Amino acid sequence: MLAKRIIPCLDVRDGKVVKGINFVGIKEVGDPVECAIAYDKQGADEITFLDITASHEGRGTMIDVVRRTAKNVFVPLTVGGGIRSVEDMHDLLRAGADKISMNSMAIKQPELITAGADRFGSQCIVVAIDARRNENGGFNVFIHGGRIDTGIDALWWAQEVERLGAGEILLTSMDADGTKNGFDIELTVKVTEKAGIPVIASGGCGCLEHFAEVFQKSNADAALAASLFHYGELTVGQVKEYISAQGIPARI
Repeated sequence: MLAKRIIPCLDVRDGKVVKGINFVGIKEVGDPVECAIAYDKQGADEITFLDITASHEGRGTMIDVVRRTAKNVFVPLTVGGGIRSVEDMHDLLRAGADKISMNSMAIKQPELITAGADRFGSQCIVVAIDARRNENGGFNVFIHGGRIDTGIDALWWAQEVERLGAGEILLTSMDADGTKNGFDIELTVKVTEKAGIPVIASGGCGCLEHFAEVFQKSNADAALAASLFHYGELTVGQVKEYISAQGIPARI
C-alpha cells in the first residue's frame, strides 16, 4: 500500500495565510512563506497553496508569493486560485508550482482540465471540489470560495473530472470545514468509490484520531488540514507518527 500523504493547506488572501469556519469568519494567521518553511521542516509530504479570493475578485494568483514560497520549500507544491488559462498554469509552474489546482474555472470551462492535462500531464492537474449537503441528502458543488451553489452533483463531477483528464481531486466538505469535528467520512467514501484517481480529504480535522479515521474508513490517498497546523496544535510529524502506530503507512 502506498504511504498516505499529510498535506498542510495555506489559504492565502492579500498575501497572508488565513483560516475561517465553514468558509466564513476569515482570520489572518501568518505569512505564507514562513508557514511553508515550517511545514517543510516538519516533514509535510506536500503543501497546498490556495489564493482563496482570486476567482471571486477576478484577479490571478499572486505569482510573486508563489515564487518566494517555492524557493523555500522542498516538497511538491500545489497552487490554485484564479487560474483561467493554460498560460496561467504555465506561469505558475514556471514560478515553482508542481501541480495546478482548479475549482471555479473547472466548472465554467471544463475543457481547461483537458487542455492542462494534455500540455503538462494529468499528474499536474488537481480539481478542487467544494461540496455541501443538499436537502435531498446528496452533495452539491460550490464555487467562488463557497459563495455559489452550482447545483451540480459532487459524485457525478468527481467522475467527470477524471474523464476530462484530472490526475487528482482535492475534496473539501463545506459542512465540516473549520469545525474540527472530523472529516466528512460519508462524502469521502462516496467520492473515492466513484473516482479512480487519488482523492485528498479536506475539511473538519480536529485531532490525531480524525486523520486515522479518514484513512481507515475511506480510500482517501491523502489528508489535508489547516487550522490544526496553523495554530500549532499538532505538527505534521506528530500526525505521521500517530497514523503509523495505527498501522497506516506514512513517510516518517
